[in-house]
Amino acid sequence: MRSHLLHSLAIALIASCCAQRQAQNTYRLQGQVLSIEAPRKTLTIKHSEIKGLMPAMTMPYTVKDDRLLNGLTPGDLVDATLVIVSNDAYLTAITKTGQAPLEKPPADAPMPSASSGPKLLEPGEEVPNASFVDQDGRKRTFNSFKGSTVVMTFIYTKCPLATFCPLMDRHFATLQTSLDEDAAKRVRLVTVSFDPATDTPRVLKQHARALKADPTRWTFLTGDQDEIDRFAA
Repeated sequence: MRSHLLHSLAIALIASCCAQRQAQNTYRLQGQVLSIEAPRKTLTIKHSEIKGLMPAMTMPYTVKDDRLLNGLTPGDLVDATLVIVSNDAYLTAITKTGQAPLEKPPADAPMPSASSGPKLLEPGEEVPNASFVDQDGRKRTFNSFKGSTVVMTFIYTKCPLATFCPLMDRHFATLQTSLDEDAAKRVRLVTVSFDPATDTPRVLKQHARALKADPTRWTFLTGDQDEIDRFAA
């Protein structure tokens, strides 16, 4: 009996290990380091297309071992392995392959303010208006949400990293179901796609259905790329 139990446990452990290996995918990432936040074990990389995963873009990535950041500086060109598991994504095996000047803004671009980061709106200040198209193909402006408490996030539906857009989707789905009847009348969840070329109204409607989004509480918006970029800046 004991032998049979140990045998069963061994099979279970092997199956578990195999499942973990199957759930882990690795991809080659090549790009340029833009910034490093060692205390957070994070570096922001402007990378080329990751074959079979995502288009070229700039994103922050974490490392499990902060020693991987040793010797790296902004401007470094790197070749790394991106590991994706069910609820996490991180870089391993980071190799410096060169160095290049960081991209500079055009000479006629306005100088940034002395304060660090973008200017945040103060309580009571009005959010700039912008034009969008919702998941039903209807034109919407941000001002159409006046009178509601708006909770907003930005995503793109093809995001493959569980700790980014899918995580925000899960948070919003949980928030939607946790609102009581009174709060549901006042709160509006708004998800804006920053990849309108892909995320058409039809795609967003399918995405909303997959999340079981209640259209009376949760709106998905797309629109003109420049308009969205200005609104999100």
